[in-house]
Amino acid sequence: MRLRRIIRFAPAVLVPILLITSDFPGEFQVPLSYWLLACASAAIFCVGDRAPFAASITLSALSVPMFAAQSWGVSGLVPYLGAVSLGEVAMRSSRVSRVFASVVWAGAFLLGAWLDRPDSFWRWATVVSAALFVGFPLILGLYIRSQRELAATFQERAADAEIRTANAEVSARSAERTAVARELHDLVAHHMASIVLRIGVARHVLGGADPRMDAVLDDVHLTASDALADIRRLLAALRDPSLNEVPLVDPGAVGAEIFAAIERTRRGGYVVTAQVDAGISELDAISRLSLLRVVQESLTNVMKHASSGSAAAVSIIRSGAGFTVRITNTGVRYTAPKSEGYGIVGMKERIALVGGHLAAAATIDGWQLDAWIPVRAEVHAAAPGLDQ
Repeated sequence: MRLRRIIRFAPAVLVPILLITSDFPGEFQVPLSYWLLACASAAIFCVGDRAPFAASITLSALSVPMFAAQSWGVSGLVPYLGAVSLGEVAMRSSRVSRVFASVVWAGAFLLGAWLDRPDSFWRWATVVSAALFVGFPLILGLYIRSQRELAATFQERAADAEIRTANAEVSARSAERTAVARELHDLVAHHMASIVLRIGVARHVLGGADPRMDAVLDDVHLTASDALADIRRLLAALRDPSLNEVPLVDPGAVGAEIFAAIERTRRGGYVVTAQVDAGISELDAISRLSLLRVVQESLTNVMKHASSGSAAAVSIIRSGAGFTVRITNTGVRYTAPKSEGYGIVGMKERIALVGGHLAAAATIDGWQLDAWIPVRAEVHAAAPGLDQ
């Protein structure tokens, strides 16, 4: 980028030097009109990157009187800024612009040559010079253009390859997690369920025989039941690859994380009211994380799709064996998409994974999400209706 700027502004320094060194006291002095045309050409070239086509046409027009004027030494190089500008047009502009700019520069070059030396104009040297000073910058610009396009194509292919590799890795991890979850269920969960059942039978058969025996069986039954619940929650985590990418939320931190998401939305210019039940700390690790992700994703959707200044409300209250979540965004007319976005689909899958359910839809004056999340994640948990 720095080299490009140096090249762009180089004529502003080089053109005056060329003009000064072309003065020979007592023999030749660069005319004032030539000075003005040369400096104007240098200034136009310096800002020509903003409109290459317009700069090329202007430089071609300015080159005609400079070609026709009496010049001496290196000052005669100044009109060829039109050739450099033509190369930039070939590199950056459309085909129509390239053709038109080439015709204009060729006409300016030939007209200037005829005005400078009409007696020697009709020679092969004129044809060769025109082909050189028109064809070379055009071909060079087209070559640089093709190399840039080729490099951009390779970059796109490399990016696509990286994406495909990342997707393949995610798919492989997900498949491995599913396999581990299936094996864990087949090998461990079945035996744990049998142990719980047998302890229950033993409690029924031996109940009342010895208080100490009853206490031991109750403790073993409770421990086995808790272990089976932990295994089911672990199965839920193994089946959700995203849980490996984020830390599970501590019971005391889930409320703080939710209010942090609400505060970020408020700083974005939205009016957010919140009603959060303090009992959300009772949620197990998987359910806590699912609740937090639903709130974060919903508030992110508010900031993405709703106009700044609109109102949003977050409500998390106890409902049966879980918590009802309602997030609304009002004060803006929301146009529902033809299909659900990946965010909504992902939230539905996450909540279904822990045994809850989720629904989101447009309302008359905005958007609303309703969900129910159980206190303890169960793959087949029974969830109450949203209207409770």
